[in-house]
Amino acid sequence: MPQAFIIDAIRSPMGRIKPGGAFTELHPVELLSQVLKALVERNNLDPGQVDDIICGCVSQVGEQSGTPGRMAWLAAGYPEHVPSTTIDRKCGSSQQAVHFAAQGIASGAYDIAIACGVESMSRVPMGISKMGKDSAGPGMSARYAPGLVSQGIASELIAARWKLGRAELDQFAAQSHQRAAAAQSAGRFQREIVPIQVGEGTVTEDETIRASTTAEGLAGLRPAFADEEMSKRFPQIAWQTTAGNSSQMTDGASAMLLMSEQAAKRLGVAPRARFVAFDVRGDSPLEMLTAPIPSSQMALKKAGLSVGDIDHFEINEAFATVPLAWLKELGADPVRLNPRGGAIALGHPLGASGVRLMCTMLHALEDTGGRLGLQAMCEAGGMANTTIIERLA
Repeated sequence: MPQAFIIDAIRSPMGRIKPGGAFTELHPVELLSQVLKALVERNNLDPGQVDDIICGCVSQVGEQSGTPGRMAWLAAGYPEHVPSTTIDRKCGSSQQAVHFAAQGIASGAYDIAIACGVESMSRVPMGISKMGKDSAGPGMSARYAPGLVSQGIASELIAARWKLGRAELDQFAAQSHQRAAAAQSAGRFQREIVPIQVGEGTVTEDETIRASTTAEGLAGLRPAFADEEMSKRFPQIAWQTTAGNSSQMTDGASAMLLMSEQAAKRLGVAPRARFVAFDVRGDSPLEMLTAPIPSSQMALKKAGLSVGDIDHFEINEAFATVPLAWLKELGADPVRLNPRGGAIALGHPLGASGVRLMCTMLHALEDTGGRLGLQAMCEAGGMANTTIIERLA
């Protein structure tokens, strides 16, 4: 079967949400369009040769309702015959877009594909697509009576199950900012970030990183999800999840260029990485955020690898509880886990995060000489995607 290769991966800077964030006045289609245009131009790619654009986006309403990958491609002035589709696997949407693009190449359906993602959490707020309605339905609600919980409550349940204390969560969150700040200061993000034009100005750096963050400072924040009714239902909860040890809501876009071996040879481009294993898996919809654990284990099994074989791990920091619980179960080297910070520092623009993490992981492997990287994303509903890649260049 044909092998899918990563040719390039880029992202926008991460912008704070309203008020005053870098991209709050920029339509999400325009944000993604600039990223796609940069991907095409820096690879000297004939845009007419792209077979499909698979775009991750969670809140597909309002400005993000019109198949944003298609709208962004056309806004860039590129050929009308190139199609696009939109993927919603919640926080793993663009990681799933990568899977589908790579699997399309492996099946022989594509030669060249773009996997991308976008989310403007300023302009299309999280949860707006529910329109105040119950999205579970009576059958689901009956099965999990007295009812499912929010992701914040799920984070608290994970903290209780894995015995994660407040000081541990805050220390991990502070470390995320410190690692991201060190990477930014050393110019480690420069190769993966493309500048975004907003009005008369240009945004070139992430604006979510707070270099001065300390665990002591985070300790003063109040629990974000404390609820008397939930305390009665789950007496084991100690209420330790705060805004400071959770991911930041963010505006951002990301894109990855994938090719078959034949296409890469024909165009004279050198692949930077190949895909070693894919997994997508479900787990408890009540605890919701635990699926990266069995999904990572299965991906390693599929690849015939052990945790010790992996040089770089990207486990999305939806909440500090998620990578910490994963770390306890997998027994990975914490130095290799999110070494350039994660969503607590860099933000979590839902549909764009999957490719954003893989973009950072690819560049870090190249900078350090690492060979193998594993990425996993927890997703609403109790799901997860895991991808293992091998650096080639």
